[in-house]
Amino acid sequence: MAILPVPHGRARRAVLGSLALAAVGTPIALARAAASAGTTTAGKPAAGKAPKLVWSPSPLVDGLNAFEGVEDDRAHTDPHAKHIYVKNGVYHWDMPRRERDTSHDRQRNEVKGMRSGRTMLTMGNGETWRITYDLFIPSTLHGTSHFTHIHQLKRPGPGSAPLVTMSLRRNGKTEELALRSFASGGDIGATALAPLRDHWISVDITYLIGNKGAAHFILTDGGKTVIDRARTGIDIWLGDRIRPKWGIYRSVMSAPADLGDTWMEIRNFKAYTS
Repeated sequence: MAILPVPHGRARRAVLGSLALAAVGTPIALARAAASAGTTTAGKPAAGKAPKLVWSPSPLVDGLNAFEGVEDDRAHTDPHAKHIYVKNGVYHWDMPRRERDTSHDRQRNEVKGMRSGRTMLTMGNGETWRITYDLFIPSTLHGTSHFTHIHQLKRPGPGSAPLVTMSLRRNGKTEELALRSFASGGDIGATALAPLRDHWISVDITYLIGNKGAAHFILTDGGKTVIDRARTGIDIWLGDRIRPKWGIYRSVMSAPADLGDTWMEIRNFKAYTS
């Protein structure tokens, strides 16, 4: 499947200035503040090229073949158990307290990349990608003082630091969900975690891939917009290609009370490019 690059010149500016209406009817736009690389609220959508749906996996049909790869207990510290699988028609991740990754100071059960049939979908330099899904965070999955990531953008290969992360963190007594520009530093958008637990919430993220990329993060809960923030001028490129990851990836250096047995679920994955 061919992936369409972002056009150049005026057409490119129109696309990056704003994207078309979301499939669920939510207007989204990348902020184009003339002199700012900081966080802003999103503007109104303008005319531009409509994103093309390129990935919409069915858990019951595609299973884990929807992804480029699966990283399930790589060190085999919790043998004889699957930790990433389809449960009740949705993608499900388990994370036992005792599990350790190949680096024993952390835990990792993640899927990586997007596969549509036999095609691996590549996020290339200069492309605009929009990814949407529903997310279920149980009360047992905590924000932590050290890292807990449930989504990452990374360049494939060992030793590659993430470029963007969705993290569950602890700010004193307050637990937060934050989409962070990991490479450039700082948040794209953040909110309190507690009101989001134990029910389905909806994630809508648009990325412009590039050394001076951009991200627009919309989080809704029961039809109510909780986050609608955009940031430009952030690093989302290391060369080669970029791919997303989802799952539970956390340090074990946080307080033991925040590191119990837990799980997470995702449904209705969709990805668009333009």
